Amino acid sequence: MSRPKSDDSSVLLVHAYLDGELDPANALSVAQQMGQEPALAAEAERVKELQKLIHDRLPREEAPPALRARIESSIGATRPRATSSWTQSWRALAASVVLAAAVGSGATWLVVDSQQQPTQVAELLVSDHIRALMAPEPVDVVSSDRHTVKPWFNGRIPNSPRVVDLAKDDFSLIGGRVDVVGRTPVSTLVYRRAKHLISLTAVPADSKSAFSGPASIDGYNIVRWTENGVSYWAISDLETKELEMFAQLFRTSRNEL
Repeated sequence: MSRPKSDDSSVLLVHAYLDGELDPANALSVAQQMGQEPALAAEAERVKELQKLIHDRLPREEAPPALRARIESSIGATRPRATSSWTQSWRALAASVVLAAAVGSGATWLVVDSQQQPTQVAELLVSDHIRALMAPEPVDVVSSDRHTVKPWFNGRIPNSPRVVDLAKDDFSLIGGRVDVVGRTPVSTLVYRRAKHLISLTAVPADSKSAFSGPASIDGYNIVRWTENGVSYWAISDLETKELEMFAQLFRTSRNEL
């Protein structure tokens, strides 16, 4: 496959995008460029094929055990022969730090007991939305292209979500993330309306999670509906009428994957 003709700096940015080396703002910009410029999209496909070929034909080899011993010897390090109680305490502290970092990330885990009431579920989903807003990036995959976002969920959740393009209606897709509800990984799509973000979480429908009509919790509005065995929860600080309009557009749109 021949390489497409395009600006060198743009091509390099595509490579950096595929390697996960860009900050969220630049990643979104490059994703939009790829959607608009066929040459960059072709380059992205070429690199993906190359990466897959390398992965399939050149499996990663682990370093030989003797290498670690040589490195430790060269820097004068020695391995402890027994794990002290101090070390165990330190590891416990490290684990708590890692947990705190995970909670602060965009991909938050919500463990929802099957017996919890709908209001409790709504409160947890609102909390998840707030945590995502406080995180460096509210999504795990940054892209305005539904052809990128939908496949990203493959292998991460049981079923890829319905992804709708509502950019023409001023509800721009910015990406998606995986949350966990009732110990089940679920998809959350994130849309932007002006300066407001909308978290749209798709949860397998359950009579126990019935929630009638729109509501508001701590200033965040909720619009919920169910279709084809899936409950959709749209959460945002948008005005209720605008959030209801988003829900209606999402439900009736034919521009989807």
